[in-house]
Amino acid sequence: MNVIDIRSMFRAALVNKEFTIDKTGAKTIEILGASFLADQNTIFGTVNNVYVQEELEWYDSMSTNINDIRDGEPPAAWQYSANKHGEINSNYGLLINSRQYHNQYSNALQELKRNPDTRRASMVYQRPSIWVDYNANGKNDFICTNAVTYYKRDGKLNAVVQMRSNDAVFGYKNDYAWQCDVLHSLVQDLDDGTEFGDIYWQVQNMHVYERHFHLI
Repeated sequence: MNVIDIRSMFRAALVNKEFTIDKTGAKTIEILGASFLADQNTIFGTVNNVYVQEELEWYDSMSTNINDIRDGEPPAAWQYSANKHGEINSNYGLLINSRQYHNQYSNALQELKRNPDTRRASMVYQRPSIWVDYNANGKNDFICTNAVTYYKRDGKLNAVVQMRSNDAVFGYKNDYAWQCDVLHSLVQDLDDGTEFGDIYWQVQNMHVYERHFHLI
């Protein structure tokens, strides 16, 4: 299954009116347990390359304040997640690169170098304390990515991305850009001829909100 198949599943659900109702009362189309080859950079809509670059640079900064994403007003989705001071939990660069979260990028890289056949080159984004962290001081940020594991096979480095929740319109395209960026970095840092491989996308709940049904 690939991105084309996921599009077809959403279109069939729309035709058949297979909706759930979210907490705001809006219709939502959901796919539970979605698993596919992420072979395109968008499922629905177009990629905003300017914003993607802004978000990647913000992740690299490891700032947990959304006001640092860009000059001017932060994106609405991040405003919804942040407390009144702009603080969030989900700076992915912080989660995989900081000492606070155990230098996961470095650990995974060293594991791949030590054992090319390893199955434990994982970076864990989620944490048990999210149950108290997600709404601390007015936040609304229950981290969406659970973990990503990297596999060096047949001369290529592949990634399996496992997500708790993923918006198929805005969320996927930005998350895909981040995962490509991390995978490219690992390939460069391995520096042993390994090539960029495939990204497999596994989502517990992939969804499209009613306001985006026209894109389906």
